[in-house]
Amino acid sequence: MPDPLAARLKVLIVESLRLDDIRPEDIPDDESLFGSSRFGLDSVDALELVVRLEKEFGIKISSSEESRAALGSVAGLAAFIRSRQSGPAS
Repeated sequence: MPDPLAARLKVLIVESLRLDDIRPEDIPDDESLFGSSRFGLDSVDALELVVRLEKEFGIKISSSEESRAALGSVAGLAAFIRSRQSGPAS
């Protein structure tokens, strides 16, 4: 069963970064979004995406190290958002 959060994130990525030649459903959950990926995203794209994610999901990505980890893939991003929305572990 497809992950609804991952599907929402794919739409958000395509819309936010204006990836006109890529459909949300064409983004694999575990494919790298940045660096040498086929999407051609760079640090400016990462910043735009972080700002949109912070507004959309009410989360905070506080460091470049944290953003690299969170933005590694759609699956990683979904896991990061879930961990932030459920609050820190006690």
